[in-house]
Amino acid sequence: MTDLAQRKCKSCEGGVAPLTRSASEKLLEELTTDWKLTADAHAIRREFAFKDFYRTMSFVNALAHVANIEDHHPDLEVGYNYCRVLFTTHAIQGLSDNDFICAAKIDRIPLN
Repeated sequence: MTDLAQRKCKSCEGGVAPLTRSASEKLLEELTTDWKLTADAHAIRREFAFKDFYRTMSFVNALAHVANIEDHHPDLEVGYNYCRVLFTTHAIQGLSDNDFICAAKIDRIPLN
């Protein structure tokens, strides 16, 4: 299988089924263990912690750059020293490969 971070997101405008829990759990194994599947298996989430606001915002800006390139955007909660990221594919009300591709790319952003 191709490394998720090397893949590109594909446009999703609905009309396809979301990934099953089983398929999502298999893809989750390809990410860092910090990513968690939500209880309903409709999203994946991860929380990042930082030393200060500057580092938090630097990370958020890098994440936003990745999201714009891939045209697949997460829900974010951002505070002074944290960023909570939630990926789901809104058009299908669940998870798609795009969510895992973007999460893998986010895993490669340096956190220091």
